Amino acid sequence: MNKSILTKREKEVFVLLVANKTTKEIANILNISEKTVRNHVSNVMQKLGVRGRAQAVVELIRLKEIKI
Repeated sequence: MNKSILTKREKEVFVLLVANKTTKEIANILNISEKTVRNHVSNVMQKLGVRGRAQAVVELIRLKEIKI
């Protein structure tokens, strides 16, 4: 079984990012702070060894962690 590299919350954040939601919108939808959203994004970028959100999205799609 292929274990996800993302936590459930990190995946939720990136699914919403792919849906073109802003940090503020993601925070409101998930009922968390904007800083927490940014922390989740930063954690994922660090896990993947990438520098930006766009590159993280591309890598997550390539790894089949998220779909578009």
